[in-house]
Amino acid sequence: MFIKPEKKSILFFILFMVILAACDPKRVFDENKIVENGNWNVNNKLRFNVPVEDIISHYNFYLYVRNAVEYPFSNLFIFITTTFPDGRMARDTVELTLAGYDGRWLGSGMGNVKYNKFLFQKGVQFKQKGNYRFEFEQAMRINEIKGIRDIGLRIEKE
Repeated sequence: MFIKPEKKSILFFILFMVILAACDPKRVFDENKIVENGNWNVNNKLRFNVPVEDIISHYNFYLYVRNAVEYPFSNLFIFITTTFPDGRMARDTVELTLAGYDGRWLGSGMGNVKYNKFLFQKGVQFKQKGNYRFEFEQAMRINEIKGIRDIGLRIEKE
């Protein structure tokens, strides 16, 4: 059976990520959501459900963005709505810089897709046990932005 070289690369990458994730003792939560067709509509809210039992430890929150080079802006604004286990809600606006002043894309990756990891919050202590929901919404003042492939959330112990 012959496997095309690009399929081999994808399989190798997935295997590498599984092995890497298994060796990560700080990781509490790590999930990426694919943006369908790379076009993030303002009505497409990406949701992450995070169960929390440990309210003693401190955590760092990271945001992942994978964008194609056809993304037309140097930054990305996101609204993040957090729903706490007791039903209360909080909302943040985050600006993520994807390209430098000279127009060069930041982050890693070869070809036309770039990957960035941003520290969003440091030293957070959860106040309640239970399920937290984080909802991400693009806030770029246009209905649909092209070139955003994935958005992710990672929570790790300090």
